[in-house]
Amino acid sequence: MNKQEERNCIAYFQSNKVWKRLFHGFWEKYRSYGVFSGTVVLRGLSMEEIEALEGFFGKSFHGKNSVSISADRFSKALSASRFAQIAPEQLLELYFQEKLIGKKEERLAEEQQREQFLEEFQNRYQGTPACEMLTELLAVVKGCGTKKLQEWKQLVELGAEMINSLPYREGKMTYLAVFATQMTGNPHAFDGKNSKGTFLFRLVQAELAHQNRMPEQSKIFPAFFRQRCFLEVGILLDDVSNYTMVSGVRVQKKDGSFHAGVEGFYVEGDMVQVPLVVLSQWEKMICEDGRIYIVENPSVFATLCKSKEQKLSCMCMNGQPRLAGLVTLDLLAAADTVVYYAGDLDPEGLLIAQKIANYYKGEFHYWHMSVGDYQKSRSKERISEKRLKSLERITDEKLLPVVEQMRQEQVAGYQETLFSKT
Repeated sequence: MNKQEERNCIAYFQSNKVWKRLFHGFWEKYRSYGVFSGTVVLRGLSMEEIEALEGFFGKSFHGKNSVSISADRFSKALSASRFAQIAPEQLLELYFQEKLIGKKEERLAEEQQREQFLEEFQNRYQGTPACEMLTELLAVVKGCGTKKLQEWKQLVELGAEMINSLPYREGKMTYLAVFATQMTGNPHAFDGKNSKGTFLFRLVQAELAHQNRMPEQSKIFPAFFRQRCFLEVGILLDDVSNYTMVSGVRVQKKDGSFHAGVEGFYVEGDMVQVPLVVLSQWEKMICEDGRIYIVENPSVFATLCKSKEQKLSCMCMNGQPRLAGLVTLDLLAAADTVVYYAGDLDPEGLLIAQKIANYYKGEFHYWHMSVGDYQKSRSKERISEKRLKSLERITDEKLLPVVEQMRQEQVAGYQETLFSKT
């Protein structure tokens, strides 16, 4: 069949939309079986469509709700028509302007392309961390559920660039938005839990597992696990509001030297606010007499720092602990520091105190959190039934006496009042 005859054939089968429905059915059958076979059922046919079928097959379909056309029936009708020189498979390819290929054959061809791609990948990334972690990288990509070959290739290549570019390899810290811009050109590409953000997090975890550097997943503060993982590879998720305040401490860095800036604040006796990016470079925090006094409230912290009676090492947790606060606790534990913690004497303050006590890996003592301290710090603020209900979560025996007293009196106690009386 010459080109003109092919055009005439396609023009005929494009003259009525029923052929597109029929051919689409045969196309899917071929994709499944790898041969031109099976039966296509056409439903809801218009009179015009029925007449088109009758004209081609030479049979009446009037009065029927549906018509079943087998591949064999169509092949015979085609061979008896003026288009006998064209095979059904060729007709489908001409009609849809696409190569007809079975799913099995397609999977085989795709697998060959994947193998060729991976061979080229290994040549290109030879000697890099991405090549060393190829098995883990492919597992992460597979977990993303990417099915299209081109998207799969792009994701593997993006993952390789991410792995090779993790900031910690060069001893650096980079904000997530900056890293995203470097990798994709879009500073928000890895925000939150979108697909690329999730992909990066899984890669980071694979990297840390490969290097045996996976952070401990705290049951007490589970929300910080993601931040810790990113911090381990040199990526900061949030640093502007993530800081800690300390006074009267000295700091040893990971290279063994003492932090000159903190030394200056130590000598002057001044408090200093330290962001997470700086904390992450430290090895341990050394305190006066091996102990530190941690308070929840900034104003109480400032009061302690001004005390001239004795030089104290102090820290402000400032409410619910941020990751910077937990990292500071780890630095204190690394120096075998004894912690004395004072929090507000209300349900929320007691819960925070219990969490910190359970989290800290060294010696820990509650400080100014006895029944007597509660009596001294009482305010006129009534504690609601809902808040009192949360006291059921207090299980530390050392806090139970003040919990019972609080249930009876149903008022909150605050650090500011307590420390202004001491």
